[in-house]
Amino acid sequence: MKTAVYAGTFDPPTYGHLDIIKRASAVFDVLIVAIMRNSEKNSVFNTEEKVAMLETICKDFDNVKILVGDGLTVDLARENNADFLVRGIRAIMDYEYELQIASANMVIGKDIETVFFLARPEHSYLSSSIVRSIAEHSGDISKFIPESIIDIVNNKFQSSKSK
Repeated sequence: MKTAVYAGTFDPPTYGHLDIIKRASAVFDVLIVAIMRNSEKNSVFNTEEKVAMLETICKDFDNVKILVGDGLTVDLARENNADFLVRGIRAIMDYEYELQIASANMVIGKDIETVFFLARPEHSYLSSSIVRSIAEHSGDISKFIPESIIDIVNNKFQSSKSK
């Protein structure tokens, strides 16, 4: 059984994330989507909200599991008997960063391979930070995130404005 981990902060998940999940879930027997806690990033959404959003958008994928992790992704992969890490690449800038991470993972996790999925052209510019910026300014985010989580994202930014 081929198991892979697709790790990220998913703050919030976008159509780009969903496309990688869809494509990777077709390649691997089990795809673990791991929400990694990253102290270097100031997340807008808490872990429970991210889990709820990912469970909602992944409900049609029988082989996708949502987990929350801390620490090294390689360790989370080992703990879940995964032999592969899935990473998405949007542009050259991503490739340079991802190459560094994949190389470090090859040193600390010799038994775990990194598999890169190139972003589809229509998602190559898309990031969670772009979605957050548009939502923060009450813009239309419907072209960037699945319809099933639009209200969650919009409500988050409306409630933060009213504080």
